[in-house]
Amino acid sequence: MSSRTVPVSCNKDCGAGCPLTAHIEDGKITRITTSSLAEPGIKGCARGFMMHESVYSPERLLKPLVRTGERGSGSFRETSWEEAVDIVRGRLSDCLEKSGASGIMRLGGSGACRGALHNTSVLTSRFLGLLGPFTETAGNFSSQAMNFMAPFLVGTAPHGIDPKTLRFSKLIVLWGANIEDTRFGCELAPAVREAKESGTPVYVIDPRESRTVRRSGTRWLRIYPGTDAVLMCAVLHTLEAEGFLDSDFLTRYTEGFSVILDYIHGTVDGIEKSPAWASPICGLPADEIRDFARVYGAAKPAALIAGLSIQRTLGGEEACRFAVALQAATGNIGLPGGATGLRVWGALPTPYCGRIGILHDQADQPSVPVYVWADAVLDGRAKVLYNAGGNYLSQSSDIKKNIAAFHKADFSVTHDFFMTPTAYFSDVVLPVASFLERSDIMFPGMNYLLYSARAVPPIGDTKTDFEIFSLIAGRMGFEDKFTGGRTEEDWLESFLSSSEIEDKEDFKRTGIYKGRNQERVGLSDFRKDPAAAPLTTPSGRIELSSTRWEEKGLSPVPCLHIPQISEDYPLRMVTPHARYRINSQNFNMPWAGEKEAQMLLMNTTDARVRGIGDGSTAAVESPEGKLKVRVSVSEAIMPGVVSLNQGGWPRFEGSAAVPAGTAGTELNGAANILTSAVPTMPSYGSRTHSVQVQVRKDTGSP
Repeated sequence: MSSRTVPVSCNKDCGAGCPLTAHIEDGKITRITTSSLAEPGIKGCARGFMMHESVYSPERLLKPLVRTGERGSGSFRETSWEEAVDIVRGRLSDCLEKSGASGIMRLGGSGACRGALHNTSVLTSRFLGLLGPFTETAGNFSSQAMNFMAPFLVGTAPHGIDPKTLRFSKLIVLWGANIEDTRFGCELAPAVREAKESGTPVYVIDPRESRTVRRSGTRWLRIYPGTDAVLMCAVLHTLEAEGFLDSDFLTRYTEGFSVILDYIHGTVDGIEKSPAWASPICGLPADEIRDFARVYGAAKPAALIAGLSIQRTLGGEEACRFAVALQAATGNIGLPGGATGLRVWGALPTPYCGRIGILHDQADQPSVPVYVWADAVLDGRAKVLYNAGGNYLSQSSDIKKNIAAFHKADFSVTHDFFMTPTAYFSDVVLPVASFLERSDIMFPGMNYLLYSARAVPPIGDTKTDFEIFSLIAGRMGFEDKFTGGRTEEDWLESFLSSSEIEDKEDFKRTGIYKGRNQERVGLSDFRKDPAAAPLTTPSGRIELSSTRWEEKGLSPVPCLHIPQISEDYPLRMVTPHARYRINSQNFNMPWAGEKEAQMLLMNTTDARVRGIGDGSTAAVESPEGKLKVRVSVSEAIMPGVVSLNQGGWPRFEGSAAVPAGTAGTELNGAANILTSAVPTMPSYGSRTHSVQVQVRKDTGSP
C-alpha cells in the first residue's frame, strides 16, 4: 500500500486559511490534519479536517448539467463539456448582442477567495471583463459597513494587528466577535486564550453565550443585537465623566471628537447618552455599563476587537465609528496590545507574492451593491447571471426575492461542487474541482503564505474554474488573453518567482512561509510621528466626524438607529455563523448536520411563555417569510433574543418547485427566508442582525 502526505490549505471564505496536511493512501485522501510544521497554538478547524468528505461525497457533481424542466424543478440532464460550453457561449453572445455586456452580472466569489490563482471572484471578473463592461456586484455581505467606514475614519493605512501583540494587552474586549467559531486567522483565538491564561481579562459582548464566551472569555456582557453603538455611547459617557479620556491622544491624533462629545452630552438632540439611558435599550444594567467602562478606561493598553456582527445591522456604520472613537478616547490605537476598533483580520499586508488579476478598466464599469443584486435583476438591468463560487439564492437576504430574481433572469450558469439551491435554479451547472484537486498559493488571514498542493487529480469530469473559463474563452475567441498564454503551473511559478520567498522548493515542501515581523501594529508609524506618517484622511488624522462625509451620504453628527420592537414581532433574531459550515457550504454534508443540527436557540423564559419545550418544533415568522424549525431551549441566550445559524439551504412545504414570489413555509431552518434585503445605509451593508420575529409552538414536524 502506497502512502504520502502533501501540504494543503483551505481556499475558502472562512477568514483563516489553515496550514494542513492531506494524508493519502493508494491515491485517496484518508484524513486531513493540522500541519506538523505549524507553530504551536495554530490548529486547523473542523471544516478543514473534513473537506475530503466533500471530495468523495455521493452528492458531488461530476459532469456538466443542463436544465430540462422548469426552473426550480430539479430536472437536469448530464451533458458533455463541449455542449455545455457551447450553450454558455451562445447565451452570453445573445446577451451581448441584445443588451450589451452590462446585461451580464457577476455573482459569487466566496467559494475560493484566498488563492493567488484560483480566486473565483477575480477569475470571473477577468473572464467577463473580456466581454465588455459587465455589471459587477460591489462590496460584500460580510463586512461592507466596516469597509465603507474605514477610509473615512483612518484612511487607507493598514489598521489591523498581529495576534501575537495581544500578549501586551491588559484588557481584551471581544465585541460581537465569536472568534472560536468565526475564525479571523488561525492565530487570533489561541492568542486570546493565551492572554487569558496569563491573567488578562477578556470581556465578550454578545447576546449569546457563544463558544468564545465559554473558551476565551472571563466576563460575558449580554446586550440586545443592533444596540452596540448605544452601549458604546454610554461607555464614552462614563469615560468622560470619570476622567478616563486620553486628551493628549485626542488632541494630537484625532479630528472631530468634539462632535462626538456634543452628541454624548445631548447637545444635538437633548438626550444625554448616559448608562441610565442606554440600559433599557441595550439590556445591560447601568451599573454593569459603568463597571465595564471603568475597567476599560483603566486598562493600558486595551484591545477592542470588533466582530463583523456589530456592523451587520441597521445603523452598523455608527457602531464602526464609535468602536474607533472608544479606542481613540482611551489612547489605545497604534501601540502593542491595542487596536483600532476596526477589523483585525486581513487588515495588514501579507508577505509579497504575485497573483492573477483582472484585465479591464474598472473606471466606467457599471456595478450594483451586492446586497441588492436581486433588485437589479427584477428591474431588468441584469439579464444573465454568471455565478462561480457562490450560493446567492440562499446566502443573500430575502430568499423569496432571490427566487423571483432567478426566475426572471434570461439565463444563469453556476460553477459548483454540489447541487446547491443556486445551482438548482440555474440553467447550466458546471462541476468544479476542489482545493484538494488543484495547486495554489494561499493568502491566509495572518502574516504567512501557504502552499496548497494538489492532493489528488480532479474526480470524475470536474475541472478547475481556470480551466472552465479557458474553455469558454477559447470558444469566444480570446483564450490567449484570458490565460495570458500560461498554464496553471506556469502562473504559479511566475507568482513564486516574483515573491519574497527565497527557498521556493522548501516552501512547496513545507507549505508554510512565515512573514518576518509577527508583531505588527496598524497605525504604529502614525502614532510615532503623525507629521511624518499622516493618514490618508483629508486632515491626515483619525477623523471621527467631518463635514466632508456628507458628500457620501454619511452624517457628520452621529445618527444612531434605535431598534423599535413591535407587538407582532417581539423577538430579535441573530443569524451567526455555524461552527461546522463555511456560510452555506457543508449544509448538505451529513457529518456537519450530526455535529451541529440547525436549531433555533431560545431563552428559557421566552420558550416557557409560549409553551415551547426543548427539542420541539416552532413556527418562526417575520415580515419577510416564515419557517418551521426545532428549538433548543437554554440560558445561553438572553431573553428577548433568538438565534438561528445562517447558511441553511431552503426546502419548502408542499413542493420542491417554488414559483416566483409564492414561497410557502420553509422547513430546513434557512434563516434568510426571514431577513430583509433592505440594506443599512449609506454603506449598502448587510442588516441580517436587525431581524424581528415571532415564535409560536407548532405541532408539525419540519
